Amino acid sequence: MKTLFLLGALTIGGFAGTAQEASLSQNGIVHTNANKMIMVSDDFTEIAVSEVPQPVTDAISKNFPTATLDKAYTNKESQYKLVLSLEDGTSGTVYADKEGNWLDM
Repeated sequence: MKTLFLLGALTIGGFAGTAQEASLSQNGIVHTNANKMIMVSDDFTEIAVSEVPQPVTDAISKNFPTATLDKAYTNKESQYKLVLSLEDGTSGTVYADKEGNWLDM
């Protein structure tokens, strides 16, 4: 019985701990725990990979050295949505601004 109570308390405590780290999104605005707001725009349009600015491609090379840039999208705020694939076959999407700084979207 003690084990069940302890397990329940840990589960509830775990949910409370992760809930504090979650970002809240409302009307396209993301509020992070660092008291920093980032405007999120869903109006990304696809561009050629060759049109991605050099600081962004440098950031990809530095942080994801084995990645290949498959697709690139941009919006009117000069934010970039980048679809990357890794050598192991996995893929993912990252976001960056025109200076190559990573965005949390």
